[in-house]
Amino acid sequence: MQSGELSRLAGVSSDTLRHYERRGILSKPLRTSGGYRNYPADSLDRVRLIQSALKVGFSLSELATILKMRDRGEAPCRRVRDMAETKIENLRQQISDLLIMRDQLERIVKDWDARLARMRKGKQARLLENLPHDVIGSNTNRLKANLGKRGRR
Repeated sequence: MQSGELSRLAGVSSDTLRHYERRGILSKPLRTSGGYRNYPADSLDRVRLIQSALKVGFSLSELATILKMRDRGEAPCRRVRDMAETKIENLRQQISDLLIMRDQLERIVKDWDARLARMRKGKQARLLENLPHDVIGSNTNRLKANLGKRGRR
């Protein structure tokens, strides 16, 4: 199956397929005499597996480790399960951090509404300069770090 057909069936771009190859999570296909990539039939299942795993929070690096183990005949099942459990714990912490952030932002907006109600129209209220210095604190840093990790796939 050529890359155009695989990408169409899998719903990903040809660039994505090449990226998966570079990351080692999709086997490098044989080439036709014209130089086109010719993927084996099971590549569609592999790409669908990758896409599903990404949707539930696995990173490409994690998938590379897991799939390389599988390709060597190893059974990474317990490792995958433990990774998923860790992801659940991280999500719980992120949700907690987001709830704290939401509550703090709601208090800030309420304060800003009171400030704006006292201001003359057209006069600067300098709302950002009046943010509390202790707002959100380490929760934001941890949240940004966790969200940043999800972005590096």
